[in-house]
Formats: sequence, structure tokens, C-alpha cells
Amino acid sequence: MAKFLAALLGCTLPSKGASPRLESKSHSQVGLKSNTKQKGTIFSTLAGEKSSSDYKKEQRWTPVYCSLAAACLKSPLIEKPGGKESMPQTPPFSAMFDSSGYNRNLYQSAEDSCGGLCYHDNNLLSGSLEALIQHLVPNVDYYPDRTYIFTFLLSSRLFMHPYELMAKVCHLCVEHQRLSEGDSDKNQMRKIAPKILQLLTEWTETFPYDFRDERMMRNLKDLAHRMASGEETYRKNVQQMMQCLIRKLAALSQYEEVLAKLSSTATDRLTVLKTKPQSIQRDIMTVCSDPYTLAQQLTHIELERLNYIGPEEFVQAFVQKDPLDNDKTCYSERKKTRNLEAYVEWFNRLSYLVATEICMPVKKKHRARMIEYFIDVARECFNIGNFNSLMAIISGMNMSPVSRLKKTWAKVKTAKFDILEHQMDPSSNFYNYRTALRGAAQRSLTAHSSREKIVIPFFSLLIKDIYFLNEGCANRLPNGHVNFEKFWELAKQVSEFMTWKQVECPFEHDRKVLQYLLSVPVFSEDALYLASYESEGPENNIEKDRWKSLRSSLLGRV
Repeated sequence: MAKFLAALLGCTLPSKGASPRLESKSHSQVGLKSNTKQKGTIFSTLAGEKSSSDYKKEQRWTPVYCSLAAACLKSPLIEKPGGKESMPQTPPFSAMFDSSGYNRNLYQSAEDSCGGLCYHDNNLLSGSLEALIQHLVPNVDYYPDRTYIFTFLLSSRLFMHPYELMAKVCHLCVEHQRLSEGDSDKNQMRKIAPKILQLLTEWTETFPYDFRDERMMRNLKDLAHRMASGEETYRKNVQQMMQCLIRKLAALSQYEEVLAKLSSTATDRLTVLKTKPQSIQRDIMTVCSDPYTLAQQLTHIELERLNYIGPEEFVQAFVQKDPLDNDKTCYSERKKTRNLEAYVEWFNRLSYLVATEICMPVKKKHRARMIEYFIDVARECFNIGNFNSLMAIISGMNMSPVSRLKKTWAKVKTAKFDILEHQMDPSSNFYNYRTALRGAAQRSLTAHSSREKIVIPFFSLLIKDIYFLNEGCANRLPNGHVNFEKFWELAKQVSEFMTWKQVECPFEHDRKVLQYLLSVPVFSEDALYLASYESEGPENNIEKDRWKSLRSSLLGRV
């Protein structure tokens, strides 16, 4: 994980002549004609077929939305406990955070019975870890707002393992239940049980991967069945919750198996070329001649992979030892998934695929045609709101083996490519891109169709924003309280991503194109250089020496 973060956080948009490494965020524009919507996943379709401190000195971090201080002071956070309310209905993620910040807490107790919470203007700013845990657990007169549930479940893993939090929640819930059982009014028990089941449902729906831990699942079953005992309605709710959770975990396992299969069968394109004459080699244009269709299929893959990334993975990627925790256990135990890394690997694969397809053709005019084809694909990705594929394509075309093909580029009409590069220009902290992303996000909020809802961010930039938000503010205040202002902003960024990743792709699946994109062999970096030198010869002694070395090592020629 440390190497992964170092590589990711050290990357920016490559200029011509560099190797690609990921980045990300989104934009707007109206795209193409709508196609028939299909359900079923890409991966289920294919499965049956064969250092950061230096970075901070060099680049000053600017948040996506506004400065953290301003956001923390202006956003309405959680109010001090107010009046009694009925059971909440779970809103969609888009309703969790309004444009000014956070929804007010609608489900709070009549009085602040769990001391240790600090408010300012009725907004929750900080608290002891124990008080925040108590604030999470419902009682007869209280149910926490969903914004608080999401924020605390997301950020608490910076201080303790999820199974430790679950154990504490279970203990508090059982205590509340016992107090209710001792009450002369038996209706009190009927009030608290559905609230506890609702909290468990929120947890299992939003952070299902936590329950890959057997300790989590055991505590969940024990508490759920305890709350549901004696009530048929509650038993049905528990059964539905468990079935939904098991389906999500089974889908994740299947997805991981397909990724492992794709990874194990991956081969270097050069190996294939040695055994198969180039004249019968397929390229992307023979599989999909329409750049608009290719952009749509790339969007399928992006949304599919985004959908499997859990919100906790953003936090767990940066988890460090809590200075107030004396436990010496290994924090790698917290890592239960690697969907975030798999998505980064997809970006890098797409960049290398673009470079491979450009360097493969023997004739100069065919290489120029391939470049223009990918420029059209990138432009359509921009129109759709698929900024991650757009950046991967630009990165692939900016790799040294491609950018050095001067004779090829001389035959390319580059005006459209220049516009795309301008939109993704990294200067001023990706100002042009962030402006485009805000446009795409606004379009998504007012969308009348699934096509207009698509926002696929430039992913490594999203990760960087979250990383430097985490690094830029302390998790704890000098008095030992948890800095909850920081975690409101963290939750806001992650929840926006959660909304984007839940969009259903409106384009039809093209199984042939998808299989090619996911499984066709690509050149390694050395093989790309060799193909580039074979197409347009070395220009200086350094390139000549490298060419000879590559021919000897890769082709066995002198």
C-alpha cells in the first residue's frame, strides 16, 4: 500500500515524453443518442468466457470545493440535540449533503445526555471518541441523522477497527434494551428495536465490506436476532438485511475472481507478436471502428469498477496509528479489499493500450489514423462526463514512445487534441478540469436521463484531494477530542463520489469490444520503445544504444 500511494500521489498529468500514471475528476456536456438500457454486469458477462512530504512542499493543496476552514465554519453541521422524532427514511446519497454543506440533524434526543460533545452555534465540532460512539447509538427518543451515521462510520476507522466499533455499539444497544425491558411500559421496547435495526441496515448497506470480517458478521447476527426476537415483522427485516448483505459480498467475491482471472491471463503483446504474424493481428479499429461506441464501452467499464469501490477504501488507504491508541496490532488488518488499487491499474492499462495501438502499425498513415481515432474517443469521453478514460487516453498519447513519433504526428490534425489537453491542463491545480467537473456535477443534479447523470472523475486527483485533506488537518484536537469538522468535509467529498458511482450506464453492452478492452495484451514500456524505434528510427546516440539493447534483450537480435 505504501508503494501504491507513493506512486499515485507523486503523479501529475504527464507532459509529452513521460510515462502515464493515474489522475481524475469530471465535467459536463451533452453526449450522444441514448441506447437501450441493459442490466447485468460487464464482468459477469466476461467471466464465463475464456513520497508525499516532498509533494506537499512542491505543490500547495487546494480543496475541490473551497478552503477547509471556510467550509467548516459556513456549513451547517449537526445541531445540538433537539426534539423527539419518528423513525427516519433512508435518503439517497444526493440528499445527504445539500449545496451549503450538511443536512441538519432531524432525529436527536431531547437533551444532550452523552457529555463530551462540543458544539458551536448548534453545530457539532468535536467530541471524545466514546461520546461520539454513544451519539451513534439510538435510544427510545433518539435516532442519529444519516449524515452523522455516514460520517462517523467512515472516519471512525482512523481510530479503531470496525469490529471494535461494532462490539461497542452492540454493548450500548443491549444496555438500552435492558433499560427498556425493565420499564413498566412494554411499548418502549417496540420503539427502540426498529431504530437499532435501522442503524444496522444503514451500516450494512453503506459499508458492506466491513462484514467480510467474521467478527463483524458474528456481532451483527447476534444483535439483529436479539432485537428481532418475538416480533415477526422485525424477523423479516433482519432476514432481508442479511440477504442483501450476503448478495453484495458474493458479488464482490465474483468480481475479485474475474479480476484475478484477467490478471493471470495477461500477456505482453510482444510475446503474442513473436508467435503470430502481424498481418493477422487485430487492432482496436477492426474490433470497434466507431469512436463513439468505444467511448460508451469505456464508460461501462469505468462505472462497473467504480461501483465496487467502498467509501471506506479512501480512508483505509491513508490510515495511520492513532497516537492515543496503545494497541500495537498491524493496521494492515483493516484492509479487506483492493478495489481502489484495481481501478488505478485499469487506468494504467488503458494508457498502455492506447500507446500500444498507436505504436503497433508499420505504416505511418495507419499510426496517424489511430491517433486521430483516439482523439475522437477522448472527445466523446469528455462529452459523456467520463474524465478518467479521457485522462488515460491523453496520458497514453503523451508517453515518450508515442510523442517521439514526429513524422506520424506531422500527419495528424491536432486541433481537437490541443483543446482536450487544455481542458485537462494541470496548471493552477487543474483549474480548467475542476471547472468542467463542477459543470458535470451540476448537470447530474438536474438530469432528466441516465446519460446526463454520468460523472466519472479523474480518479487519482480525487484521491489526492482526499489525501491532502486528511494530511492537512489533525485528526485530534489538543484536548484529545476527535476533530469532527475535518470529517464532515471528508464525508462530503466521499459522499459525492458515492452518488456518482451509483449511476446506471445507459449504453448497450458490446461484449466483443468489452472483452478486447479488458483482455487484449498490451506492450510493456520497453516493448513500446522498441516498436517506436522500429517505426521511426533513433535520433541520437542515446536512442541508438537503447534500440540496440532492446532488440538484443526482447528480440534476440543484434
